[in-house]
Amino acid sequence: MKIIFGCDPNAKQLKKDLMTCAEEWGHEVIDYGSDDPIYANTAIKVATDVAAGMAERGVLLCGTGIGMSIAANKVKGAYAALLSDGYSAERAILSNDSNIACIGALTIGSKLAQLLLKTWLSQTFDPESRSRDKVARYKTYDMYRTCSEECV
Repeated sequence: MKIIFGCDPNAKQLKKDLMTCAEEWGHEVIDYGSDDPIYANTAIKVATDVAAGMAERGVLLCGTGIGMSIAANKVKGAYAALLSDGYSAERAILSNDSNIACIGALTIGSKLAQLLLKTWLSQTFDPESRSRDKVARYKTYDMYRTCSEECV
């Protein structure tokens, strides 16, 4: 699986650790950097490219993961989920078909972040699951959202 990684300066080391793990697990990783203190810029770049199909999934990291999640979810076709525990990492895919994982570098230790990422990457959404109608509702809504050039 191809995965795009991005973070703000608070999460440089965790991003490096998680990219190494993802490569060891057999994934192709793309690094979108970590130097922009305006985390929304990185989140929007990663989310735009994941939504466009340039990678199957994205991983965004900042201090809490919240800002990255909010910013990424502004992009049409981006479905970012904040991962905080094993159950949320699993359900982010199984119940919500997320394509971007957000993790807080200052709130979650490296080992837990690795476990969350491994769990999230191992899941596949079943379009016939009981969550299908819920996911279809927000994806249908997304189809009708528009964005002016000012959004980019």
